[in-house]
Amino acid sequence: ALKNENRKVLRVFLTEDSKKKLNKEHQSINILKDIKLFYKNKKELDRLCSKEEISHQGLIAEIEHLPEINLKDYLNTNKNNNVNLVALEDVTDPRNIGSIIRSAASFSMDGIIVKERSFPSESKLLYKSASGCIEHINIFEVSNINTTLKFLKKRNFWVSGFDKNGDKNFTDHDWSGNNVLLFGSEGYG
Repeated sequence: ALKNENRKVLRVFLTEDSKKKLNKEHQSINILKDIKLFYKNKKELDRLCSKEEISHQGLIAEIEHLPEINLKDYLNTNKNNNVNLVALEDVTDPRNIGSIIRSAASFSMDGIIVKERSFPSESKLLYKSASGCIEHINIFEVSNINTTLKFLKKRNFWVSGFDKNGDKNFTDHDWSGNNVLLFGSEGYG
């Protein structure tokens, strides 16, 4: 979040040791330039994180959400024929969504489609689980996944669903062109 020029960082709470470590790791840029810094000890940071039961590793950033991206606008500006998206149908656990975001970013996916009502955008656990990868992938919030998939099919997207009982290996599939990988819920999807 500190390196993302599109992300507005409101303030950072950190320990003296964390600041030294950040400055050492990012000597070429001043990563904390123009950011309101508040120095706290480890116990004070623990108290700030205790409600959500997440660890802080010596630094907490208070950030604003990234500007919302409309899927249709994104597709109109990116008219290439190799757009790869992930769609999440009723996946609600912030840890699972964070893991999917990490995986999607590592596979260079173009974005993740989520249902706006069930996406936990305020979850600190989601951001923690994503390990910074939420800064590298587009999140498209839509009102209805099925309607969105029908729209994408009309735009020449292939939709591939995942099933634990499936007999095809997804790495053997030809992923050229426009694709959507559809994942269902943790329990019944």
